[in-house]
Amino acid sequence: MTTTTRSAGRNTLPDFPSDRPVHCPFAPPDVYTDWRAKPGLGRVRLWNGSTPWVVTRYQDIRIALADPRLSADIYRPGMPVIRPGSEAVTGQATGFARMDDPEHARLRRMVTKDFTARRVEELRPRIQDCVHDALDSLIDKGCPADLVHHFALPVSSSVICLLLGVPYDDHRFFQEQTALIGSLDSSTETAAAARSSFLDYLRRLLEQKEREPADDMISRLLVEQVAEGKLSREELTVMIRMMLSTGHETVGNTIALGALALLLHPDQLERVRDTDDPDVVANAVEELLRYTSVVDNPVIRVATEDITLGGQLVRAGEGLVISLLTGNRDPDFTDDPETLDIDRDIRDHLAFGHGIHQCPGQRLARLEIQLALSALLNRLPTLRLAVPFEQVSFRADMSIFGLHELPVAW
Repeated sequence: MTTTTRSAGRNTLPDFPSDRPVHCPFAPPDVYTDWRAKPGLGRVRLWNGSTPWVVTRYQDIRIALADPRLSADIYRPGMPVIRPGSEAVTGQATGFARMDDPEHARLRRMVTKDFTARRVEELRPRIQDCVHDALDSLIDKGCPADLVHHFALPVSSSVICLLLGVPYDDHRFFQEQTALIGSLDSSTETAAAARSSFLDYLRRLLEQKEREPADDMISRLLVEQVAEGKLSREELTVMIRMMLSTGHETVGNTIALGALALLLHPDQLERVRDTDDPDVVANAVEELLRYTSVVDNPVIRVATEDITLGGQLVRAGEGLVISLLTGNRDPDFTDDPETLDIDRDIRDHLAFGHGIHQCPGQRLARLEIQLALSALLNRLPTLRLAVPFEQVSFRADMSIFGLHELPVAW
C-alpha cells in the first residue's frame, strides 16, 4: 500500500491534508481523531501559510453545514484555498456548490428535476446496461485488471455522460482534465490550463446541442433556461463542468474503494454477493459511503460574522475545513465507527454533506454504486486482489479521495 506523503511543516500546526494512518488509509488522520476528544477546534496550515480551523465532530459538522453564517462562496475573503490550483478560478464563474443563497438556490433548482426519485428509477435499466458493458470490457481484458480504470470510472463516467448528454467517447479527456484540476500538487498554471481546456470543450458541445438537441440535461437547460434568459451560457458551461467532474470522480472512487473494503472483509463481501434482497445491498452501500467518505478535503467554509462552534470562537473572515470523514467516524454518531458493518443503520451519515448544499445527485449515486457492486460480485464471485494490500496506491494527493489503481483477479 502506498500513499503520497505530504511532509509536516516547520511549525506547530499539522499540514493540510495531514497523513492518514498507514495501517488504515480509509481512516482520518490521527490528529483529526484526537481533536474530536478535545474542546474547541483544531487548526491546520495550508500550502499558502493560511491556518483555517478544522471541524471534526459529527454534530459540529451538521451545525456548521446548516449555519448561514458560514459561507460557501469561494470568493469571500478568508475562504481556505486547499490547493494551488484552486487559484485558477479567481475572477471566473463557479458552480453553485461554491455559492450562497439566493444564487445557489436559483441555479440548483434548475437541475433538481433530473435527480428526482422517479427520474433516477427511470434510468435504472440504462445504468444496468452501463454496468454490464463495463464488466464485459473488464472481463475481456483478462487478469489482472485495474478495477479503477477498467470498471469503476467507466461506470460512473458513462452514467453521468448519459444524464448530461456528453459523448462518452470523450471520457479520457475530461477525466484527465479533472485529475489535473483536482490534484493537490497541480500549480495554478497547470490547473488553469486544464480548466480552460475543459470549458472550451463544453462551450463547443453546447453549440452542437443547440443545433442538434437531444433527450438530455444540457439540451433541456439550453431550451428551458438559456433560451428564456434565466441562465447565461457561461453559467451553464460551468455548471456542466462541475456536475461532469464530480459525477464521475465521486461515484467512481466510491465504487473502487467500496470493492476494496469488501475484499478486505470477506464475510461481508459474501453477504452482499449472495443476497437476493436489494435492501441488504442498499444498506451495505450506505455503510460503504460512510466508511470511505471520498468527499472530504473540498468541503470548506468561511465565517461571515463571529460565531461559536464546538465551544470555539470563530471570528468573521476565518476559514474552516469540514472533515466529513472524521465526522462519519465519530463514536458519538455511531458505535464502533472504525469497523465496517453493513448491518448498521447509518442513513444519517455525512458522505453527501448536509444542509442546503447536500449533494443533489445522491439518489443517482446510490443507485450506481448499488448496481455496480452487486453486478461485480455476482459476475466475478472469485474476485480478489492481484497484489498485496500494501501495494495498493491510494489517492492522498487528490482533492477527492480514492485509488490510483486497484489490480484485481478472479
